[in-house]
Amino acid sequence: MPPRAKICGLSTEDTLAAAIRHGASHVGFVFFARSPRNLAPEQAAALAALVPDHVARVGVFVDPDEAFLARAIAEARLAVVQLHGGETAERAAAIRARHGVEVWKAVPVKLRADLAAARSYAGAADRILYDAKTPAAADLPGGLGLRFDWRLLEGFDHPLPWALSGGLDARNVAEAVAISGARLVDVSSGVESAPGVKDVDKIAGFLQSVARL
Repeated sequence: MPPRAKICGLSTEDTLAAAIRHGASHVGFVFFARSPRNLAPEQAAALAALVPDHVARVGVFVDPDEAFLARAIAEARLAVVQLHGGETAERAAAIRARHGVEVWKAVPVKLRADLAAARSYAGAADRILYDAKTPAAADLPGGLGLRFDWRLLEGFDHPLPWALSGGLDARNVAEAVAISGARLVDVSSGVESAPGVKDVDKIAGFLQSVARL
């Protein structure tokens, strides 16, 4: 079986439809004001209504406050909360227990030693998302098209199910999977024509590349 694929940062009906039509297992909605992919909960709700049950709805958050998180989960009918900030294992576990959703925690990676952060989320989160570490001055914690050395994942004893993100596109996803062994890949900027502007043809191309693996 080929890896599963998540298309993240969707914000329009046509790009959402392309992701679903071409076989995405997960679709992501971003709830972070500084992101060019940011959605209000009511916008996400309208898109979520178009997602069939076999495709999981993922909300991406950065250190969200509880009231906003609860609203977004309810309105967008999220199955997964993906955390990209400084959320602790205790916070991840609390979200999972309170809202009955899967919790994914992004771990930024530049060096092999960075992978160790994943271990603290064992028993607290459901999945780790290994993403490229962004520069300290960056406005966003992800979605910048940066990648890390996938060879860093070779031989690592993963404490949880995991996904690979950061700088993926239709041209390099096969290499990324071959090196890392990822069974779930997550793409955002790699299927865009401009920051925050998803491209239906790039979405199709990425998912077709994944399907051939």
